[in-house]
Amino acid sequence: MMGPAHSLSGAAAWLGVGAAAAAAGQPMPWPVLLVGALICAGAALAPDLDHKAATISRSFGPLSRWLCEIVDKLSYAVYKATKKQGDPRRSGGHRTLTHTWLWAVLIGVGTSFVAISSDRWGVLAILFVHLVLAIEGLLWRATRGSSADVLVWLLAATTAWILAGMLAKPGNGADWLFTAPGQEYLWLGLPVVLGAIVHDIGDALTVSGCPILWPIPVGRKRWYPVGPPRFMRFRAGSWVELRVLMPAFMLLGGVGCAAALNVI
Repeated sequence: MMGPAHSLSGAAAWLGVGAAAAAAGQPMPWPVLLVGALICAGAALAPDLDHKAATISRSFGPLSRWLCEIVDKLSYAVYKATKKQGDPRRSGGHRTLTHTWLWAVLIGVGTSFVAISSDRWGVLAILFVHLVLAIEGLLWRATRGSSADVLVWLLAATTAWILAGMLAKPGNGADWLFTAPGQEYLWLGLPVVLGAIVHDIGDALTVSGCPILWPIPVGRKRWYPVGPPRFMRFRAGSWVELRVLMPAFMLLGGVGCAAALNVI
């Protein structure tokens, strides 16, 4: 999938979680619903850290381009070191290490650790990074070109400051789901995990599939490209993605939001 579809699917997924939480008697305060949807929309772009031409590679200027090059090489090295006889030869690391369930869990755990161990500044950093990605993904037409980068960073920084202050107010959700002392903001890792998993599922629907299950071997392959039957797959950027899936994500996200807020 392309970046906009990934971000939309991430936001829709968290809003769906909000609807499920409300149905289960653990409703999200609206700031949690909003912040979680934005983080999930940004996190749904993060697995493409292994792709030097992806949206995330352009989101933070030279820093993100440099990071993508490192992750690409790291992913390729892990692929070569762990592949089995049935795995094909590759020339790069795209859709390998960062497109697995294990990576999603590790990134989510790391996010939660930062959130609870570094207090407000850690929360601000998490919000800023994911808001930049969410803006780049959801508002892709308005953020094209390097001249828009500074505006995106300023908007993300300002929004992160406002949202962090909002969450810190009593009853607004800093301790949602995890209520023990010292566990405030522990839930911030959940939309990160969900965003990464949703990204992987979206890529699994394309012609190349996605090795979500690694390091669990399937037959003669450790990097088995999980996906539906071939006739159900599509190419990234095709009309299926643009005219069917993206409108569907918008609709599902709207329904999920209304259900999470008990409007329906």
